[in-house]
Amino acid sequence: MRARLLTLLSQQAYRHGQFTLASGRSSHHYVNCKPVSLSGEGLALLGSQMLQLVEAEAAAVAGLTLGADPLVSAVAMRAALEGRALDALIVRKEAKGHGTGAWLEGPLPAAGSTVTVLEDVVTSGGSSLKAVNQLRQAGYVVNRVVAIVDRQEGGQEAMRAAGLDLRSLFLLEEVAGFSAAAATPAGAQA
Repeated sequence: MRARLLTLLSQQAYRHGQFTLASGRSSHHYVNCKPVSLSGEGLALLGSQMLQLVEAEAAAVAGLTLGADPLVSAVAMRAALEGRALDALIVRKEAKGHGTGAWLEGPLPAAGSTVTVLEDVVTSGGSSLKAVNQLRQAGYVVNRVVAIVDRQEGGQEAMRAAGLDLRSLFLLEEVAGFSAAAATPAGAQA
């Protein structure tokens, strides 16, 4: 399953070239996991692989909308198929402008419950930390962030500084290396 997921990510989520990231920095690597995380096969693989990294005591998985929306759903569904109670929460980027003004959507666990944050791509860790902060303010215990890809650009250090354990399915170097190897014809040198 892991090998198939790496193939999908390298073919559908990774690009090499010249890109401007959301942070404004430029990079030779671009990773957009949505073509994988919004496909049936990708969701099935991600749900299974990410669930393995969710804390055993977690009552829910959560993440910042939009990148984490399919991930929390896939992991919660995979957990249900395995007989494990695990709900999905979506953290809004800003409070709901009407009704309750909620930051969190989904079946809220009891205060003090452990919640694992899910993320598609971690660069500096800003999106994950925003989700973590909202969840902690709501009274939840957050100790771990699980990502599909760690771009290896400071996210690990930012998580550690916030008292978080970052676990990722893949490092950028794995996805980029697999993509480059797949693009090199047999017998040619990369």
